[in-house]
Amino acid sequence: MSRYLVTGGAGYIGSVVTHHLLSAGHEVTVLDNLSTGFRTAVPEGADFIEGDVSEAADWLDPTYAGVLHFAAFSQVGESVQHPEKYWENNTAGTMALLAAMRSHRVRTLVFSSTAAVYGEPARTPVTETDPTAPTNPYGATKLAVDHMISGEATAHGLAAVSLRYFNVAGAYRGFGERHDPESHLIPLVLGVALGTRASISVYGDDYPTPDGTCVRDYIHVADLAEAHLLALGAAAPGEHLICNLGNGQGFSVREVIDAVREITGHPVPVVPAPRRPGDPAALVASATLARERLGWTPKRSDLTGIITDAWEFARGRAS
Repeated sequence: MSRYLVTGGAGYIGSVVTHHLLSAGHEVTVLDNLSTGFRTAVPEGADFIEGDVSEAADWLDPTYAGVLHFAAFSQVGESVQHPEKYWENNTAGTMALLAAMRSHRVRTLVFSSTAAVYGEPARTPVTETDPTAPTNPYGATKLAVDHMISGEATAHGLAAVSLRYFNVAGAYRGFGERHDPESHLIPLVLGVALGTRASISVYGDDYPTPDGTCVRDYIHVADLAEAHLLALGAAAPGEHLICNLGNGQGFSVREVIDAVREITGHPVPVVPAPRRPGDPAALVASATLARERLGWTPKRSDLTGIITDAWEFARGRAS
């Protein structure tokens, strides 16, 4: 078994990945400044360091087999209002992390990337060879990091895998979404069912989709975590592998709301709203490369199961 550093391991995805690493018998150290994460989200059995990713040089040493990097700000709207915050943390912070890894001879990296690097894709499903054209600083910082990692792999032999997520959802063994502010559809709709929100806004109902609302690819957070462990095994020195992660199928906003109504028994009032600039009609991943290179296949692609897990987590937090 190996020892890994998980940056941002007190966040939603990082905590679930940490749990999977521990379950596989690995030793894990979580590095998180708790600006958006929660100390209680760090799984039992992991060592914890409160600090910034830019300080990784203070904690890394050659006994680490690799780093799984989740320490990024991810609110699209905030990135537009405060781009400097995103460039400093997401991009400069990762540059410092790469330098620390090089200095301490830690030569394997799995990076939490995003479908936001594609911007408004011209076609769907989206493949890794499609043009990258981010429409906000969040996506731009993530794309810049991907370019950095490619250079590090070529010049210094880093073994790296970037995983570009689409819409992560669900919960796993007590670990789930609790962003503040929340911007993801499923927890927002569940908030209506819990009574913490009066209604859910639907931004546009005239898209060229079967029911007129936007279609998105939802991936269960536990499937996502399993892909990270497979990525550690697939990372090869001198190569930067980039893989999309998604179910390869989409669900509309209306389908999500209807599923929440059925699961929770709550009517979930809807408020029609104008389209938001930059929202593509459909955004679905092609995960063919992840299947071929990582050996990864999502096992929890059913929308009802994803929402049921998220609902159990949300109710547990509210009780």
